[in-house]
Amino acid sequence: MVVGEIAEEKDVVVIGGGPGGYQAAIRAAQLGRKVTLIEKENVGGVCLFTGCIPSKLFAEAGKKRSSLNSLSRLGIAVREDSFDLSVLQSTKQKVIAQLQSGIEKLIHENRIERIKGSAYFLANDRIGVESGHTFSIFRFSSAIIAAGCSIAGTKESEDHRLLDYESIYALQEVPKHLAVIGDDYLALEAASSFQQLGAKVTLVVEKEDFHFEASINKELKRIFKKRNIKMHFNQKVQQIDSNEEEIKIVLEGEDGQTSSLLASHMVKAASREPNSFHLGADRLKMKTGKNGHILINDACQTSIEGIYAVGDITEGPALAVKAIKQGKVAAEVIAGCSAEYDGRFLPLILHTNPPVSSCGLTEDEAKEMYKNSRTASFPLAALGISAVTGNREGMVTVIIDEATDVLLGLHAIGEGAVELAASSVLALEMAGRTEDLTFGLYAHPSVSEGLLEAVEALTGKSIHLAAGQSKINV
Repeated sequence: MVVGEIAEEKDVVVIGGGPGGYQAAIRAAQLGRKVTLIEKENVGGVCLFTGCIPSKLFAEAGKKRSSLNSLSRLGIAVREDSFDLSVLQSTKQKVIAQLQSGIEKLIHENRIERIKGSAYFLANDRIGVESGHTFSIFRFSSAIIAAGCSIAGTKESEDHRLLDYESIYALQEVPKHLAVIGDDYLALEAASSFQQLGAKVTLVVEKEDFHFEASINKELKRIFKKRNIKMHFNQKVQQIDSNEEEIKIVLEGEDGQTSSLLASHMVKAASREPNSFHLGADRLKMKTGKNGHILINDACQTSIEGIYAVGDITEGPALAVKAIKQGKVAAEVIAGCSAEYDGRFLPLILHTNPPVSSCGLTEDEAKEMYKNSRTASFPLAALGISAVTGNREGMVTVIIDEATDVLLGLHAIGEGAVELAASSVLALEMAGRTEDLTFGLYAHPSVSEGLLEAVEALTGKSIHLAAGQSKINV
């Protein structure tokens, strides 16, 4: 910086144009603040270009392809089952372009200033932005950091068959045999999608089970087994070797015994690190966690007055839903509104086929935290809507504290599970009781009736459970 260089005055500066950043910018503008959005690439972030949107489009393609065999029951004949990945990739680019254009339009309509470049904090109220050969300095009243994370270091291998959860959705061919390493939502979605698009899939999990509610774990494993997805639990990857023909993955079990898995492609999560260092957070002595994530309070404020942080650059799950909520909270607090972020009931969603939603405590967690808890499940196969659609897999599981009748957890697997998550979060946030969920009216036939029946099953009043499975408690 040249001594004496003049800094341009700004009101609210937002660094990063991903889901948290652009929504923070729009919310601040809606509340009357003048906003400058700084993004070094294109608005939309990882979620739009290589994450949420591509992965969910592949999941939708897999779901549609898998449904072809069931169309004959409706009198619809499909004479040829073929899949062209190049068409799906073309559709992906069109969807991304459409959504990006929509975001750009919203930014323009809200009169948000756009600056393209890399930002770096110079002081508690000043930021420098480098764009090509130009360098500008801005003095801000408030700043929101939504700069996310980057892949740590360099790629372990240039082998195009060793993939992460960004590059896998850029493939130009369906793998013959895909080894999926991990059990988070990225791994399980990839396993589900690519199996239905024609790949042989093997899933390697380091733990003894998936990390959902026990009833969901059991059903998900049953469904994956039915679809010939091979699963290895309690296995750690010890070595990866590749040649022109295949990838050899050496696994080690709990007992120390090793085994080998051969595949044409492998995918695992890339190591990611928050972009706090690149922004100069250390220069400001901003408080960060041991991995560099910026520490914030429930108003998304950092340790530096006037500077806020949202999304993946903060501690907690790297989920768009978290970033979006935090972005709005930060903007509202800056505008003088009363707002806070509480991630206690952050929903965990899987766009597998069938999908999964998990909100609140599992049965095991409830038993550890409460003296007495009660759990009930209802199979979606017993619903009228399941007979209509042919989607019979899955269940809804609910957990309550017996002493207070307060809901502790709501979990679902099956068609409609993602949409049920909104009701689950609302019920948990309101400290709902069974009477709150049984009082209302549920559309018939619908998947939502599965939630009602599961809640009624807690007191033995589920109508559609087989005789003997539902005993009335009064």
